[in-house]
Amino acid sequence: MTYQSPISPGRSWYEDTAGPRPEYPALDGDRTCDVVIVGGGFTGLSAAAHLAKSGADVVLIETHRFGDGASGRNGGQLGTGQRAWAEELEAEYGFSRAKALFDLAEEAKAHLLDFAAAHQIEIDYMPGQMSVAHKKRYVDDYKAHAEIMASRFGYPHISFMDAAETAERLGSTHYFGGTRDTGTGHIHPLKLVIGTAKVAAGAGAKLFEQTPSTGITSGGGKVKVTTPKGTITAAKCLIGVNAYGGTLEPVSAAHIMPIGSFIGATVPLGADSKVLPGGEAVDDSRFVVRYFRKSKDGRLLFGGREIYAVNDPKDIHIHIRRQIAEIYPSLKDVEITHGWGGYVGITVPRKPFVREVMPNVISVGGYSGHGVMLSNFFGKLYAETVAGNRDRLKLIEDLKIPPFPGGRRLRAPLLFLALNWYALRDRI
Repeated sequence: MTYQSPISPGRSWYEDTAGPRPEYPALDGDRTCDVVIVGGGFTGLSAAAHLAKSGADVVLIETHRFGDGASGRNGGQLGTGQRAWAEELEAEYGFSRAKALFDLAEEAKAHLLDFAAAHQIEIDYMPGQMSVAHKKRYVDDYKAHAEIMASRFGYPHISFMDAAETAERLGSTHYFGGTRDTGTGHIHPLKLVIGTAKVAAGAGAKLFEQTPSTGITSGGGKVKVTTPKGTITAAKCLIGVNAYGGTLEPVSAAHIMPIGSFIGATVPLGADSKVLPGGEAVDDSRFVVRYFRKSKDGRLLFGGREIYAVNDPKDIHIHIRRQIAEIYPSLKDVEITHGWGGYVGITVPRKPFVREVMPNVISVGGYSGHGVMLSNFFGKLYAETVAGNRDRLKLIEDLKIPPFPGGRRLRAPLLFLALNWYALRDRI
């Protein structure tokens, strides 16, 4: 069944500041290769780059253009560790496995920055990230988290902030406290997409845009990926479409749900602005997370995962400005130059989904808002798997990821109700 993934409304600020964006041809004709990759986001392009560098014959197809999905339209925050706090993973899996998952994520962070530096990809990296509590009763958890990260997980870069320090560093009294992480930061994601594609193509990977997959089958030791104008036959296949898979592959679709995420970019706030004077990125404690940061030219990039009926980019501006004003009342009339949306792939437990969904076909996604850092590294881990070392990817494969309840017909309405319930709880 053909699936054309929707592109949400609004041209992003990233598109207008990424610089030259090479175009790649559409596939026209049949191909045979070692590995076929479906999806040209961080996961797929990273895998293509590492596979091609190792000598594999790689073909990658993307329905739209590289960066048109979540990889080129996200909040740009790297974070630290997995989506869940390390102590939460320890409670579920024990210390040894939680530490291994944390260390893997830390390696992912280092890999992203090292990869960009090695290939001279200017990703506009800015250091620092703050996680802040929107309810007073959460503050003690943040204080304990900073202590646990240093004492148990060997990560000394997180410090606790009381209400006064939080207000000073944010330029807002809206939050009650939180943590500051000097061991991470934020980037211009579309620049990383463009740069990774160039590395992959330069290493010999065959990259095709405007080429949707119309079906994937596996049998007789071969995988066949069909497209409107040709079939790709390969020994192995990576599915890296995350939230944009639709009905392409049923196992992934049952475990990864797309939810809307919207971002606005303001005009530059000026050198005298008290908003985020240290330049850190921010995420808050809401279940329906609000995340924001300043760009290198001083714009406030503000995002929130709210499910709106957005048919016009101007609607995004209205919703985002309202949320900005809650935190920064002085910006209630700030001009928003760009408003855009996209889809985040989430799983029920907010942990990544990695599974062999049919023989020789592995699907990777469900990063649940933590994908900038993890997805690039998972592409590398997939390349390791093709080379014969599956141990590190297996650490993620073994995570228990249940399907969303309700089946194909009811899971979207049930998720909509759940998200609205959590959004209501965020306000109480």
